[in-house]
Amino acid sequence: MLTLKTLRENPEHVIAKLAVKNFDAREIVNRVIALDDNRKALQTESDALLGKQKQMAAQIGSLMKQGKREEAEAAKQEVAALKARSTELLAQADANNKELLDQLVLLPNLPCDQVPEGKGAEDNVVVRMGGEEPNLPENALPHWELAKKYDIIDFDLGVKLTGAGFPVYKGKGARLQRALINFFLDRNIAAGYLEVEPPVMVNADSGFGTGQLPDKEGQMYYVNEDKFYLVPTAEVPVTNIFRDVILGADQFPQKMTAYTPCFRREAGSYGKDVRGLNRLHQFDKVEIVRVEKPENSYAALDEMIAHVEGLVKDLGLRYRILRLCGGDMSFTSAITYDFELWSAAQGRWLEISSVSNFESYQANRLKLRYKDENGKTQLCHTLNGSSLALPRVVAALLEDNQKDGYIEIPEVLRPYTGFDRIG
Repeated sequence: MLTLKTLRENPEHVIAKLAVKNFDAREIVNRVIALDDNRKALQTESDALLGKQKQMAAQIGSLMKQGKREEAEAAKQEVAALKARSTELLAQADANNKELLDQLVLLPNLPCDQVPEGKGAEDNVVVRMGGEEPNLPENALPHWELAKKYDIIDFDLGVKLTGAGFPVYKGKGARLQRALINFFLDRNIAAGYLEVEPPVMVNADSGFGTGQLPDKEGQMYYVNEDKFYLVPTAEVPVTNIFRDVILGADQFPQKMTAYTPCFRREAGSYGKDVRGLNRLHQFDKVEIVRVEKPENSYAALDEMIAHVEGLVKDLGLRYRILRLCGGDMSFTSAITYDFELWSAAQGRWLEISSVSNFESYQANRLKLRYKDENGKTQLCHTLNGSSLALPRVVAALLEDNQKDGYIEIPEVLRPYTGFDRIG
């Protein structure tokens, strides 16, 4: 959430920056400023009334001592009227402040200066590419046909048990999933991230804290009776560990990693791009989350990008890194880098990670702060990244490592799988 200070200091700058995200903020910004002006006016009047009430209370005591009962009774009636007005002002202030917050949360995060302008994915900037083009056999198969051929992922059984987008992993397919999760977690831990195992359901406060609510409410699965949301990513519970926390200046960086199943409704998704593992309602993902001082957050972002790139390189897959344009960024992000793997069998790039710096946007919603060297309270910066999301990693691994009659397992995974091939 943007701070009032940011809006008040330079509203035209806020409007111009949000235009990079193709978001017309003028009406909301103007409304927020008007509501803030009204908040100040209500507070000024309320303070004046309180001062007058205190003054008259002393006056009533003096009048009573002097035996001037009629004047004292008149003063009491005036105080009662002042109290009634104060109650009215309090109700107005509550309504005003609620609307002020409701308007503030409608504003996305400001994109940083490195974010290119653009409308959508076609305007994203390729930062760099790596890995070699896989040498596939003649008549190479897409992963959903490989999964059926080697009986490692059953999409039809998932439909029977739940519905489309909930596959069942079997045999070596299940072991490959477990191997990837452990490989990613071990690498993250070696890089200094503390492993945590968070709940996979969160309350509305947690959804609000990281910006999923109210922006992505329609994409989240909701448990009606208990008012819990199934997590769309481990970012939500892990980042909320720091909700309402004030860190000391010597408590940085905070680095955490977690594996969770993730649940997304993916409403409106259809067509060939959602076949097989390309887009699921339930999938496994390992996440990294960092909390940093503002002056260190962009160096931390570079470290996270290098870390994720190292994972992809070790898997031997062809990849590219994109800096997202304003029109393709998330609501909460200040800058995002996407990692994509090349699927030679499908002839397309598959997104497998997003690494983002949210600057102070999430921290303001979370009330996540720290005491600087001067003892002053400041907002932290938060960052997160997938390291990695499994479905499309598995899709690329199966497709790009297919040989004549078997699928070769990358060497780095063999200590985790216990086998070097499928088939």
